[in-house]
Parts: sequence; C-alpha cells; structure tokens
Amino acid sequence: MTTVTTMSTATVVTWVRDRLGEGARRRGPEGERDAGSAVIEFIGLSFVLLVPLVYLVLVLARIEAASFAVESAAREAARTYVAADDADSAVARAVAVTGVALRDQGFDDDPTAALTVTCDSDPCLQPDAHVAAEVRAVVPLPFVPSVVRDVVPLEVPVSATHVAVVDEFRAAR
Repeated sequence: MTTVTTMSTATVVTWVRDRLGEGARRRGPEGERDAGSAVIEFIGLSFVLLVPLVYLVLVLARIEAASFAVESAAREAARTYVAADDADSAVARAVAVTGVALRDQGFDDDPTAALTVTCDSDPCLQPDAHVAAEVRAVVPLPFVPSVVRDVVPLEVPVSATHVAVVDEFRAAR
C-alpha cells in the first residue's frame, strides 16, 4: 500500500528555497560567506577602468580645443594681413587676432611667438601675392607634475597653416 502525502504550496516553496535558494547563494565555493563582495569588485574595477577613460577624454578635449584655436587663428591672421593697408599694421592686426583666437580657447601662448607669416613676393602686399600664416601651440598633458615634465617632454604640438591671396585689383603697398 502506498501513501500519498499532500503538501501545501507554501511548504513546497519553503522546501525549494531551503534546498536551492539562499544557502547556495550566500556561500562561495568553499562554503565561506560571499555576501557583498561583488559590489566591492564592481566599484574597484569601475575605478580602474574609468579613471584612464576620463583622463583620455580630458586630453582629447584639450587637443581638440588647440586644433580649433590654431586653425581659426591662422585663418583670421592671414585674412586680416591681406586686408591691411600697410605691412606694419598688417603684422599688428595678425598678431592681435591670433591672440584673440588662442585666448578664446583658453591658451595663454604668446601670439607673437605662435604666429609666423610668410609671403611669396616682395613687397608682401602687392596684388595677387600669397600670404601664409602658420600658428603653433603646445598642449601640455594635464595633471603631470613639473618634475616629470622637466625630464620627459609631455606636450603635444599643434599647428595650422592658412594661405590668403591679396586682392589682385588693389594697389601695391
């Protein structure tokens, strides 16, 4: 004769939870308690991965700002140089717009040292002459101590060149 025992749903759930659930989840492979260590590992791994990623984003943003600054400075320096009335005021205007473009992106480089203007003819502002303006800036890597910077050059040079043509219908000056 066989006897059949009936169990309520609550009893079955309790039996399954005891056999498979909480005891197996709370213990590691050797039976030690493991509760909460996954959170600590996640935070540690996130820190190790996110700090270099944030640093890379900062460096790339700074280099992109420098690229934008030198490109706009070179373009405006060449354009203002060829639009000037004489060579002396052309140099002063080109240096002024170079300084504005560099400071606009947060660079304190000396605009006189950063700008190089070359002409393909003499005098420089004769009709149909080509004037090239080159602007250079140096982007230091952020958060690098000066002791390390003295030993190893940790800077990224960025430069841009723009060529403008003097109007062919203006008088030579």
